[in-house]
Amino acid sequence: MLGSSSVTAMKKVVQQLWLEAGLNHVKVSQAAADLKQFCLQNAQHDSLLTGVSSSTNAFRPRKVCSFL
Repeated sequence: MLGSSSVTAMKKVVQQLWLEAGLNHVKVSQAAADLKQFCLQNAQHDSLLTGVSSSTNAFRPRKVCSFL
């Protein structure tokens, strides 16, 4: 006979399979096209593509203040 821990583990597996069976599936080609479209639509807001202005860049080198 199976132990209670094995039965519990199998119930969790079956529950996960039921959950996955209920998901809507999308073809990889459609997902790739959607991702490409999203990237192109939001390219102007991407700091890696457009750069960051020096006034809003939190990581710019700090100016050194020196007293003479």
